[in-house]
Amino acid sequence: MQAIAGVFLSRDDAEQVFTTLRSKQVSPTKIALLAPGDVRSKFEWNPVDAGGLSAGTTLVAAFLPGVGLVTGAGLLGVAILRAAGAAIGAVGDGSLEDGAEDLPEDEIFVYEDALRKGRSVVIVLAEEGSTTEPFRHSFLERGGTAIEAARQEWWVGLRGTEGEHYSASGRNFSNDEKFYRLGFEAALHARTRCMEFDQVSAEMASKLEDLEQQYPEAQIEEAFTRGYQRGRAHFQALCDERAA
Repeated sequence: MQAIAGVFLSRDDAEQVFTTLRSKQVSPTKIALLAPGDVRSKFEWNPVDAGGLSAGTTLVAAFLPGVGLVTGAGLLGVAILRAAGAAIGAVGDGSLEDGAEDLPEDEIFVYEDALRKGRSVVIVLAEEGSTTEPFRHSFLERGGTAIEAARQEWWVGLRGTEGEHYSASGRNFSNDEKFYRLGFEAALHARTRCMEFDQVSAEMASKLEDLEQQYPEAQIEEAFTRGYQRGRAHFQALCDERAA
């Protein structure tokens, strides 16, 4: 499966895209809507047809560490929130296990960043090799931003601070940024966040080996490791800030 996601400034636009795609028989295990806050009551007094949010769509509100209160729609939405660390009880209208395969765990931190900024996210899982253009067109039509652009915006917001921190150690951030950022993002992966580097040493060693094969002339390990440590501290700071 491949994930296609759009980030929306307007929650109404995100809801409309979600509703339209559900009406086209996109399975609830293959589509998710994530919105900031508890917005379930809005759906209850705004019924729609059988393809929409209020008819047969799982809706949950949960506290997401580092983000706050979030509403998830669709079984995929529930599965993503659980993968991100939200505590969610049983749901009544479907099997979460059906929606728990092929989760875009490496993108979840981008969804979280969008939610912290008050934006909403729609995610669709498509078969590998199938066309994704209809989904991307639906997002664009309602003002959605591609997840790739949202990911870059997230890093631009951090780059200055991280560059200063890294350069203070006597390292060259311009040369090492790519690998530092990869380490930073690895620390935010849904499976490894909050873990010390040595707790995931086997997985990180595999990532480093792959990178060293791709960039045989580069000095990667120091930048990647430092990036991982900073990414872990960054996530913990977000969690502490929300808790406070």
